[in-house]
Amino acid sequence: MTDMPTTALYLQGEEQRPLLTIDNFWPDPDALREDAASLRMAPIGPHYPGVRAEVPPRLAQTMRRRIAPLLAEHFDLDPAPAVSEAYYSLVTTAPADLAPIQRLPHFDGVEPRRIAVLLFLGHGEQGGTAFYRQRATRFESVDSSRLDRFRTELEAGVQTHGMPEASYIAGDTALYQRVAVQPACFNRALVYAGNTLHCAYLPPEVTLSPDPLVGRLTLNLFLFDD
Repeated sequence: MTDMPTTALYLQGEEQRPLLTIDNFWPDPDALREDAASLRMAPIGPHYPGVRAEVPPRLAQTMRRRIAPLLAEHFDLDPAPAVSEAYYSLVTTAPADLAPIQRLPHFDGVEPRRIAVLLFLGHGEQGGTAFYRQRATRFESVDSSRLDRFRTELEAGVQTHGMPEASYIAGDTALYQRVAVQPACFNRALVYAGNTLHCAYLPPEVTLSPDPLVGRLTLNLFLFDD
């Protein structure tokens, strides 16, 4: 018998941004692992440090419906935003090979109706997801009114301190303070606003294998509409 999902709410940082953790999120997570293993995964875009494969649209829509009541309750989003993208994702890039953009916290977009859902599907040590504050501005999220200042201060900070060394972010840096870490756990979903500054937390113990049944496999669901 599958355990029932359990949801916890966290209000993170100075901005008190809501984040939900949902344990036992999917009734058959091993079927998702097998589905990912059956697909051809490849690099998609310059930002993600690994390979991805698209999640079947029907599955993505089912997940959207599953979290819709939580989005209405905790994010004041009713109806829930539409599915924008959905991927199985597998981190495979060695720290020494990271591009400069992959060494910094990021946000998915500045729109207010943008939600990220991250479902951990790996076993063993998987790290988690970390959330950050830009030191110069104290921004923990970036909307359209903050974007220009965020970029200006980022460029100035890089000019002063240089780019971070080729490694996954493990804590505070010259440009960013870590606000929180949400640990990975098999079949745990994180739900948070897509304009929140965040980055994968990948300590050295995490296995960066190209095999979806061995490595750091996640399912990433992005919801967004105007």
